[in-house]
Amino acid sequence: MRGYLGRPEETADVLRDGWLHTGDVGFLDEDGYLTLVDRTEDMIIRGGENIYPKEIENVLYAHPAVLEAAVTGQPDPAFGEVPVAHVALRPGASATPEELRAHCLVSLAKYKVPRTVVLHESLPKNSVGKLLKTALRT
Repeated sequence: MRGYLGRPEETADVLRDGWLHTGDVGFLDEDGYLTLVDRTEDMIIRGGENIYPKEIENVLYAHPAVLEAAVTGQPDPAFGEVPVAHVALRPGASATPEELRAHCLVSLAKYKVPRTVVLHESLPKNSVGKLLKTALRT
């Protein structure tokens, strides 16, 4: 990639020393396969611990009532940030925020469980259907 057309500042942010810095976070397994975990801009730092929203979202998607889920960081005076889950339920399904938090507690460490679960009719998306977390951040 040579750069973003007409956006020199953004190009300088991602192209450094001949490398494209995508902001993706991942790891190589013992067979050399790359697994992408999340994006650095979405990572939540709670009390010095890194929390990847994708991990929490995957747990929420395992609940039968959940249609869409997005996890964002909310500023917190004691911990820096805490996870907040934004959830849209399947048509005709029901679940309470407390039920969804309890569902998360079964699979996640306590510090990763969303402090708050906000229920929405639907979650905001861009023109190609990607969830817009920026519209959900508080």
